[in-house]
Order: sequence, then structure tokens, then C-alpha cells
Amino acid sequence: MKSVTRSLRILEAVAQHQPVTVGELTKLFGLPKSTVQRTLVTLNEAGWLRANRKDTTRWEIGARVLAVRPAALQGSSLFAAAREPMIRLRDTLNETIHLSVPDALHGMVVVDRVDCDHAVRTFHAIGDTSPLHATAAGHAVLAHLPKSEVDEFTAGTLEGYGDETITDPVELRAELRRVKGRGYSVNLNQYLQGVCAIAAPVLDGDGLPVAAVAVSMPDSRFDAGRLAELGQLVTAAAADITARHLR
Repeated sequence: MKSVTRSLRILEAVAQHQPVTVGELTKLFGLPKSTVQRTLVTLNEAGWLRANRKDTTRWEIGARVLAVRPAALQGSSLFAAAREPMIRLRDTLNETIHLSVPDALHGMVVVDRVDCDHAVRTFHAIGDTSPLHATAAGHAVLAHLPKSEVDEFTAGTLEGYGDETITDPVELRAELRRVKGRGYSVNLNQYLQGVCAIAAPVLDGDGLPVAAVAVSMPDSRFDAGRLAELGQLVTAAAADITARHLR
């Protein structure tokens, strides 16, 4: 129990002082550097912490922490802004609606979901993570990031999850330009086989993405002829969430 308490205290300290170094945490707690380092590595392996991508000697909290207690989100402005538009979109389409936030350039994290009433439907638990380059929510966010961050992301390895996954950096950047131009992204079996999704970004006052709202469905119910209609509905919902969030 002592080690659990120590881990939680270090997790809280990182949240308060991020991005923070091992040395700074060592001074804060008066613990051996090796003990703090082991705790940080353990929390990182469990998905609660990550190294800062600009300075890997510093540690910070990841968006996965949002999964600890989803009910806490109900007090946040993003959750409050998104809930009604998500329910309205679900009622219009009778498909599952997800709200996801970016975990820096590490991926997307599901923070809210509104289910449809189909017996066969898509499902992502609150706290589930997914890759930026292989999902509609990820593309919606990437398309609105500064060029320097997109370049940084595409410099890494783009893992393939199936034949439809975009793994070529040039092709991905071209797709992101199309996404930004039309306002929404489309995922047809790029990440999970048999699952399709359309997503649009929720933006802050500077036009940067803070989240993405997506409608997802089994590919057996996806109708390519309705893509423009679906895209417009999702884009409108995202714009409504953005407006509510900025109030």
C-alpha cells in the first residue's frame, strides 16, 4: 500500500508541476532518484504518464487520466458543451457518437459516448485510445494542427492496421488537406475492420483542435451515397460544440 500511495502522490505532483524532471520530483519528495524513476516508468507503462515530446527528460500527464473518473468531466466546459449536440446527432442518425480528445501526438482518447439503439453497433469504452493516423477523429485533429506538428508526427512510423490504413506520410498529408478543405474526415476500415466513422474537429479560439466528435457505425450500415449528408451533420454538431465551448 505504501508504494501505491507514493505512486499516487507522484502522479498528482506531475499533474501540478508538469512538465517536471526526475530531479525536481526527487527534491519535492525527498526520495531516492532511483525510486522516483521506477515509479515514473511504471506509471508510463500503465498509460498514466508520458515523457514530454520536446524534452524527454521531463514528465507530464496524458489525456488517459480522463478515464479515471469520467463523471468528473461533467463539470468541464467541454463535456457540458458537447453533451446536447451529441445527443441530438445520435437522435438524428441513430448511430453511436463519440467525443475524443488528443493526447498530444500520441493518439486520441474517448472521453464521452452516446449510444444508439441498434442491436449491432460500434463500441469504444471511455478511456479507450486510438492512433491519430488511422481514425476519423485523429484525422480531424491532425488536419487542424500547425504544419510543424504534422511534420513531427509524420516523421515517425505510421503503423498499418489493415489494407486501408494510410501509412505513407505524403499520402497522409494529402488526405489531411482534403479533410481540412471539406471540414470532416472519413475512416472506412482504416483502424478496426468492419467499422466506419465520420468526424469533425472541435476548435478553440485560435482555431486549434481540442477534441473531435465522430459518428461511427458497422460498415454494413455505411451508405457512401449519404457521405456528404453525414459529413454536414457531424460538421454542424462540431461547430455547435465549438460555439458552446467558447461562450
